[in-house]
Amino acid sequence: MTHPSSTREVPAHDDVPRHVAIIMDGNGRWAKRQHLPRIAGHRRGVEAVRATVRTCAERGVRFLTLFAFSSENWRRPAEEVALLMQLFQMALTNEVEKLHRNGVRLKVVGDTRRFDANIRRAIENGERLTADNRGLTLTIAANYGGRWDILQAMNQVLKEKPGLKEIQEEMLAPHLAMSYAPEPDLFIRTGGEQRISNFLLWQLAYAELYFTETLWPDFDAAALDLAIASYRSRERRFGRTSEQLEAAKRAEVA
Repeated sequence: MTHPSSTREVPAHDDVPRHVAIIMDGNGRWAKRQHLPRIAGHRRGVEAVRATVRTCAERGVRFLTLFAFSSENWRRPAEEVALLMQLFQMALTNEVEKLHRNGVRLKVVGDTRRFDANIRRAIENGERLTADNRGLTLTIAANYGGRWDILQAMNQVLKEKPGLKEIQEEMLAPHLAMSYAPEPDLFIRTGGEQRISNFLLWQLAYAELYFTETLWPDFDAAALDLAIASYRSRERRFGRTSEQLEAAKRAEVA
């Protein structure tokens, strides 16, 4: 299925964002405030993931994308990276059956070649088990970077069409890591930082951006509802004027 590009046409949108993308920031700071090791914050963050998946499904969100581990996160201390990898594998192993029972489809995007064989196997098993589910699509971005995504898509186009002198958007789009999903309507970053941090650089072209001071382990249904309420208050023009939007609304009523 091909989804519309927000820079080429006006995509369908509603009061509930069809696709929510989240940078889950603040696990380490949450742990520090609790006088706990950083990994305790990451473990608590997994609980917040569960709650957010459940709430998104209840609110009618169809796609949820979570930035779990960026291509730059390898720069963190080796001990923390090792613990994060253990937690990632554990979450994949323990959560997939629950996701499947609830009709959730799991996808993992990013350069997974750097993960060890056990993690890659868990990813493959999870995606295979949930492939036919028709509920919420949960995407985990792991060892993912927006620039990596664009470059790998360009390289695939050039591989298919050697000697090509110019790449058009419609050629690139099918090769992007999230070609199966519509572009995010709502981008959320927890933890108070106001950066995109190399996340979905292509796909966030017309997303509504929402930043909250809430640390990820404290992000709950009420916090998500605040983000959705903010989204509903935005005027989504996609390059048009407010007057054009009003005219379109009047035409629909008529």
